[in-house]
Amino acid sequence: MTNPLYDALFAPHEGSDRVFLHLPDGTTLSYAAFLALADRTAAALTSLGVAPGDRVAVHVEKSPEALALYAACLKAGVVFLPLNTAYTAKELDYFVGDSGAALFVCDPGEAEAMAPIAEAAGAMLLTLGGEGAGTLSDLVASQPDGFAAVPRAVDDLAALLYTSGTTGRSKGAMLTQGNLLSNAEALVESWCFSAEDVLLHALPIFHSHGLFVATNVTLLAGGSLIFLPRFDAEAVLAQLPRATTMMGVPTFYTRLLDDPRFDRALTAHMRLFVSGSAPLLAETHRAFEARTGHRILERYGMTETSMNISNPYEGDRRAGTVGLPLPGVEARVCDPETRAALPAGEIGMLHVRGPNVFQGYWNMPEKTREELLEDGWFITGDLARIDPDGYVTIVGRGKDLIISGGYNIYPKEIEIFLDAQPGVKESAVVGAPHPDFGESVVAVLVPEAGAEIDLAALDAAARTELAGFKRPRHVAILDALPRNTMGKVQKADLRTRYAGVFQHKAG
Repeated sequence: MTNPLYDALFAPHEGSDRVFLHLPDGTTLSYAAFLALADRTAAALTSLGVAPGDRVAVHVEKSPEALALYAACLKAGVVFLPLNTAYTAKELDYFVGDSGAALFVCDPGEAEAMAPIAEAAGAMLLTLGGEGAGTLSDLVASQPDGFAAVPRAVDDLAALLYTSGTTGRSKGAMLTQGNLLSNAEALVESWCFSAEDVLLHALPIFHSHGLFVATNVTLLAGGSLIFLPRFDAEAVLAQLPRATTMMGVPTFYTRLLDDPRFDRALTAHMRLFVSGSAPLLAETHRAFEARTGHRILERYGMTETSMNISNPYEGDRRAGTVGLPLPGVEARVCDPETRAALPAGEIGMLHVRGPNVFQGYWNMPEKTREELLEDGWFITGDLARIDPDGYVTIVGRGKDLIISGGYNIYPKEIEIFLDAQPGVKESAVVGAPHPDFGESVVAVLVPEAGAEIDLAALDAAARTELAGFKRPRHVAILDALPRNTMGKVQKADLRTRYAGVFQHKAG
């Protein structure tokens, strides 16, 4: 028996002096040096008694050592559980306890606060800082070189990723060796990655975008990473001339567009910009092409599936769509109630099926049965339509659907209208309880820099372009929309904030 994911991503590079990581201080780390560090880290895990199938919860800053811990977990057959660095102690208490983690690795500065969490979960506690120091590193330094990969099967768990939990208790998505490997293979093929690629990596590695997309794809192709600790516009502008590809969230690209130095000359050598994790505004897509000559490639994925759908590398990258299903992946749009497939062009619930789809939710068999059907289709929770030629457009989350007076309202349609109005930089539309209609529309607007939004003119335009039941009945203006660390607008926060705006209104 082999270890499929380690064999594909890491084993081909053992002993290679090719550069894997370009670090911020100007130094580099070869594949051989990185894998030697991963070997010693795997040996350290084993010395602690961490066994194949055990979970290792990781709440640390991005560093080569943190990435080596991921490689070590794969080689040792251990289930990797990365945790958002923004999570609070209360949230971490749930994740560490629910997962039954054998080991919890945190930043040295939070060790005292995390000790009771580890103790309550029966987990060992070690530390690893952003600069690479900590009790785990001390243990790693004492380990011998060389570590034999632990045999694993394609259906064995490789990672456990918890969803954001915006609609209830966070769910642990169980991702297998086969899930992650099939997705990396599909993306290398679809996006034409090769050993010549240098990917500018400014994403976090606690999230599937930075870890299972950017990193796994680069490893499978044998390329290298410009490994930045976080997105910083100055650092990205300085490093771009060394890169061939970049992956980011929409806010990365809007921030770069705010800088006049980001232009056609600076990006002339780049072959690919990819955006995901949050919707890319069509306006950003167009502005990016006008400035640089590049069309951003937008794709669509989820914690439970990694990537499902992508605009083509060669062909029409359509602004506002997420493209076509990846090789081996199927997509359909269904009636949310009956689950019957709908004709092309109709809006319904998006289902996906393929080797990338997760095994189920950790310790939640009922939730798994609700969302992962017996024939392999996964109910994404996203509303979408599929055009006759196969392009998929995400309309919004199912939970974001507004039902007002019996009419279905899709927030994305109203947001497209609002984003096109003078002075509006971006918008978010949510529903709030209404005494007459059940729900009604709240529009939250962010003005462009130095602009004032003419609400009377906006209302007049809405009366011309939107049906009465779709028109916003309350408009709020904020300096910025609330977002999570991956740039997704937190509509649950907005729904809570504006839940009472229609409390005393009627008619």
